[in-house]
Amino acid sequence: MSYTRAATATDDTPATATPAPSATTGADSAPSVTIADRLRDHPRVQETIMAAARAAARTRSRSGVDSGAVLADGAAAGASTQPQTQTQIETRAQAHAMSHAWLFTGPPGAGRSTTALNFAAALLCETSGAYGCGECQACRTAMTGKHTDVVHVVPQELSIGVDFVREKVVASAAKRPTVGAWRVVIFEDADRLTDGAANALLKTIEEPPAHTVIILCAPSTDPEDFPQTLRSRCRHLYVPALPVETIVQMLVDEGASENHARLAAHTSLRHVGRARKLVNTPAIQQRRAQAINLAEAIFHESGGFQAVGQLVKAVEKEAKESYAEADEAEKERLRNALGMGAKGKGTQKSVSGGAGDLRELEKQQKKRQTRRLRDVLDLALVDLAGIYRDALMVKLGAEVDLTHPDFQPLASELAEHLDEAGLVECQDAISHYRELLGFNVSPQIAFDGLVGRLRCAYRVH
Repeated sequence: MSYTRAATATDDTPATATPAPSATTGADSAPSVTIADRLRDHPRVQETIMAAARAAARTRSRSGVDSGAVLADGAAAGASTQPQTQTQIETRAQAHAMSHAWLFTGPPGAGRSTTALNFAAALLCETSGAYGCGECQACRTAMTGKHTDVVHVVPQELSIGVDFVREKVVASAAKRPTVGAWRVVIFEDADRLTDGAANALLKTIEEPPAHTVIILCAPSTDPEDFPQTLRSRCRHLYVPALPVETIVQMLVDEGASENHARLAAHTSLRHVGRARKLVNTPAIQQRRAQAINLAEAIFHESGGFQAVGQLVKAVEKEAKESYAEADEAEKERLRNALGMGAKGKGTQKSVSGGAGDLRELEKQQKKRQTRRLRDVLDLALVDLAGIYRDALMVKLGAEVDLTHPDFQPLASELAEHLDEAGLVECQDAISHYRELLGFNVSPQIAFDGLVGRLRCAYRVH
């Protein structure tokens, strides 16, 4: 039995800082929504950010008092052994609400970077007493990442090295605000920091400039995800995934049908960015179906190996070709900047000196391509794991929502032919090979090995 592709599918790219449409597209014509309203689905997040914004506004409103000094004073609250008045206690509590260094964690697609942009808007809001009105120029530009005092760093490589941190984060944090009261540096994928890069960032986190707020985004505070030397110096805020109904309404408002929106919300595991592409990109829909149908191909002798070979080749081709034009344009801009192709006296020396820069750019592009390939393959494995989870839920008779409701017949077939131990073995195997992708293992070799493990779990020979 084979199954055709679903109407929607998952995103094939890593989460990026894409604010809600009302904050990004059509901002000038869309009704304004306050920052507090944007955060209403997560009351604790809303409370924390609004309290921080109010505390930040109070520090800068005190005549002759430097905001950095006030925040430093708040960070040292409790160190004094002298009795304090109620006013002093309240003042220090208010100061505690704000920090120069933050760590936003949460599951992929929960909106860590979007929340960080909302926080930046609340800090930079120009409307007195509003703390993020959503209407002023500062709010609108901050939410779209276009404010001159909002630096949004989105790494594209497999890992983040020392030079990148020094050039993109440390240097940006050291600059003073241009038009706003604060300079906000949002650093995504901080879990990709190397040990050296984390050490390079440590000094800035420990002693940040007075008017700078640094927001680091990572999946969790686990030592495997985030350097603990940085964790101990940051205020932590957990951003949970949005409720399914919220995502459904968001996609419906953007033009998707309710059925497609609901399927996208479930099958993307409440990942907003992936759910959005689920309803708009046929190629991603086909790849999702290709990955899920691998579970059925395992029943057929060489069918599993053939299916996985086709999947890997398709992903490799897309990872290379989808960004080929952009990569070539990037190289062409560098050639022009270096004067390559120019004629005249002295140009030969200039061109020779620029060859090294071009090779370095090509090296960076190759690293970005490798990351894109691994990210897409990892998402394929996540989709595949979802169908085994669904099969286990069907076998146990659990009354829960399925990850892939459009593939329920396949989940039922797996539940009929595999016992509970076999279904768990399948999920364990997928987890193992997801980890292997991060160790420079050839994707084809890794996926062939996965098929072998799945066949053992299926008890087929």
